[in-house]
Amino acid sequence: MSSRLTLLAACLAVPLVAYAQAPEEDPVLARVNGEPIRQSDMLATASEVLPQDMRSLPPAMLAQVLPPEIRRQLLDRTITERALVIAARAAGLDQDEEVRRRIRRAEEQELQQAILSREVASTVTEEAVRARYDRDAATRQGEEEVHARHILLTSEADARTALAEVNRPGADFAEVARRRSRDPGARDGGDLGFFKKSDMVPEFAEAAFALQPGQVTPAPVRSPFGWHIIKVEARRRAAAPSFEESRAELRQTMMQEQVQAVVARLRGAVQVERVEPAAPAPSLLDGAAPPPARR
Repeated sequence: MSSRLTLLAACLAVPLVAYAQAPEEDPVLARVNGEPIRQSDMLATASEVLPQDMRSLPPAMLAQVLPPEIRRQLLDRTITERALVIAARAAGLDQDEEVRRRIRRAEEQELQQAILSREVASTVTEEAVRARYDRDAATRQGEEEVHARHILLTSEADARTALAEVNRPGADFAEVARRRSRDPGARDGGDLGFFKKSDMVPEFAEAAFALQPGQVTPAPVRSPFGWHIIKVEARRRAAAPSFEESRAELRQTMMQEQVQAVVARLRGAVQVERVEPAAPAPSLLDGAAPPPARR
């Protein structure tokens, strides 16, 4: 396959379902040993390479938007796959017990996915996701943020000198930052604005979020960028995420919950009998002492 198809395959997250088309809408594109290969067969092959945004297109439209070169490569691949299947059956491999066992296992896995998809899709609708968002609105809180300034220096000694200056009565942190900081934001008095804990490297974030408004770190804080003196100006809660911002994560959570519920319900509907393996027969060596070590 071309590099273009390889790139498309890398973008694929979920296999495309096979297309079911009426014969008049599903023309024959080739024949292998007299067996027809229809457009739906080619589109089923495309399930391994099509990007996400193309999977929801109707088959007729999808067939039209595929570039001719891509169509040709997909058809060639479908022909190759059909030839391999014909050869395998001619060799009797479809009767091989190990092959039949793997086919049965693949069928069972497809059936498992099918029942879960059907059960979950009917419950995790757009309306259900919106209702869940609205239900949790009262308890939903935005992430905590701090507004901080910092002074960045290249050595601990310079950082301690700057800290001593900041701690002098009447000292202006922003003015010291403008004179001493090596950070590009020094001209703004080291002002970093509001940020979340995840926005900063861990060393800096832990130190900043441990401070209350007006407090300065008691000692220089080392990070991969150097040595920091940090002052927190204010703390706040960011606005709770909107429905649009929350939709994808909330849908995923609901789907996981529904899968667990469906599995529990369907498993509870069957009778399970565990058969413990028979205990091994006693051996004449049971309880025997080990042979003495040779000298």
